[in-house]
Amino acid sequence: MKVGDAIARIMQREGIEVLTGYPVNHLIEHAAAIDIRPVMVRQERIGLHMADAISRVTSGRKLGAFCMQHGPGAENAYGGVAQCFGESVPVLVLPMGYPRRIAHVPPNFNSTVQMRGISKSTEAVMSAAEVPNIMRRAFARLRNGRGGPVVVEIPTDMFNEDMPENWEYEPVVAARSGPDPLDVKRAAEMLRNAKRPVIYAGTGIHWARAWDQLRRLAEVLGAPVTTSLGGKSSFPEDHPLSLGSGGLAMPAPVRHFLDKADVILGIGCSFTETNFGIKMPKGPKYIHATLDPDHLDKDIRCDIGLLGDAGLVIEALLAEMQGHKGLDHPTVAREIEESRAPWLAQWAAKRDSNDAPLNPYRVLRDLHRTVDPDQTIITHDAGSPRDQLSPFWVSRTPLSYLGWGKTTQLGYGLGLAMGAKLAAPDKLCINVWGDAAIGFTGMDFETAVRERIPILSILLNNFSMAIELKIMALSTEKYRTTDISGDYAAMARAFGGHGERVERPEDIVPAIQRGIQATRDGKPALLEFITSKETQVSRL
Repeated sequence: MKVGDAIARIMQREGIEVLTGYPVNHLIEHAAAIDIRPVMVRQERIGLHMADAISRVTSGRKLGAFCMQHGPGAENAYGGVAQCFGESVPVLVLPMGYPRRIAHVPPNFNSTVQMRGISKSTEAVMSAAEVPNIMRRAFARLRNGRGGPVVVEIPTDMFNEDMPENWEYEPVVAARSGPDPLDVKRAAEMLRNAKRPVIYAGTGIHWARAWDQLRRLAEVLGAPVTTSLGGKSSFPEDHPLSLGSGGLAMPAPVRHFLDKADVILGIGCSFTETNFGIKMPKGPKYIHATLDPDHLDKDIRCDIGLLGDAGLVIEALLAEMQGHKGLDHPTVAREIEESRAPWLAQWAAKRDSNDAPLNPYRVLRDLHRTVDPDQTIITHDAGSPRDQLSPFWVSRTPLSYLGWGKTTQLGYGLGLAMGAKLAAPDKLCINVWGDAAIGFTGMDFETAVRERIPILSILLNNFSMAIELKIMALSTEKYRTTDISGDYAAMARAFGGHGERVERPEDIVPAIQRGIQATRDGKPALLEFITSKETQVSRL
C-alpha cells in the first residue's frame, strides 16, 4: 500500500466523507478510490471555507478536510487557513509539498514552516512508517481542546513510498475537561449575589453542544443572554431572556444590559477585542469560562476563570446553584422588551420600505418571513451584509446561523453555505453577501452548479463599496474608487444556475420563493437585489 492510500484510509476511519480541494494533489485520487467524495473548487480559499462549514455544522462530529497543490496552491490557500485559525475551527489541511530534497530551499513555499503561525500544528510526512503516528497526532489535535486548522504536508515524492506491511491505525479519543470545583463554587457565589447578571455565550457553546445547558442556566439565574457573532443561534432568540446577538452592529437590548451589568458570565468565548465584536464595559466583574487558558486575562481582566468544556462548566454551575431563586423572569423580560420596542420602531422605516432601489433591510426582513428559519442555515458576509443581517435575524435553533467576525475576509459566506449544504443536505442553506464579496469568490458559484450543491445565494447589489463611502469620499468623487458593478444574476445563469435580478419591492417574496424552489429542484440559485447605498447600521 502506498502512502496516499494509507492517509485516505485513515481519514475514512476518522469519519471524513468529503475532501475539498484543488489539483494537483495526488491524495484526491486515493480518496476517490475509497469513496471519499472529492469536491473541486475554483480557488483554494473556497475549499477551505467549505471544509470549515462541515466541521461547524456537525460541531466537529464530522471534520472538514482540504487538500491543494504544492507551491502556488498552498500559497493561495493561506488566507483560508488563517480564517479557520481566527474562528477556531478544526479543519484538516493537507497540502502537497515540494520533494523532500528541495522542500526547504528558498523560494519554495513550505507549508509546514509558513503556516505554523496560523494553525494549531504543522507536520510534514517524511517517512512512510511514521504516517500512522503523524495522522494520529493530527486528529488528536483536531478533536481535543480549542479548535483550529491542523496542517499535514505530504511531499510529492512521498506518494511513491510503500507503507510497512503490518501498519495499523485506530481512531483517536476525544476527551473533555472540566473546571476546578473551588472556582465553580466562587463563581456560583458571585452569580447568586449578582443584582444584574448577564450571560455572554460564544462559539464554544456550539462545539460543546451545550445549548440545553445554557438555556437551563439562564432560566435558573433569570439572567438575560447575548451571544457573540460566532455564538449566535446557541440561545433561542425568541426566548424571553434573549437580548439578541452582538457584533459591530447589535440590537439595543445588548448594549442596555451589558452597560448596566454588575456580573458578566462569558461562556465558550475568548472575549477577543475586535472591531467586529461587542465592546465589553469596564465596570462589571467578569467570570470567564473558556477551553483555552491562553484566553484568560488576554483582552479583559477576569475575576474568576473556569477552564473547561462549556457543557461541563455549565453543568457544574447548575449543580452548585440548586435551589437558587434567580431574578424574576417577567421583570427581566419586560425590561428587555422596553429597550427592544423603540429600537425596532426606529428601524421600521427601513425594514418596511417600499422604495426602489430596494432597501437591504426590507430584503432581509422579507427573507426571514419567507423561509422557515428553523430549517435554514444562514450566514452573512463581511461588511454591510453582516451588520444588516445579524441584529435582526431571529435564530431559534442551534447552528441555524453561522456567524463569524474575528477576521473578516470578503467572500467567506459562499463557501460556508456550500459546506453547510454538504453537511446538512435537508436544510435550506443561504449566504448573504454584497457586490464587493462576490468579486472575491463569485466564480465558485460555478462549483455549486457543477458539484450539485443547491444553495440559495442572496446578493445585495448597490454598485458600490458602500461601507467605505464615508471614509473615501474624496477619492470616490475624483476617481470613483468605491464604484463596482456587474450583472451577477446573468453570471449565475451562464454557469447553469438559477439567477434573477430583483428591483421592485413587490417582487422580493416571489423571487425568494422561486429561488427556494430551484434549490429543491437541485439547482443553486442566486437572487440579485438592486439596493440603495445604505450605510446606517445599528451601532450603539
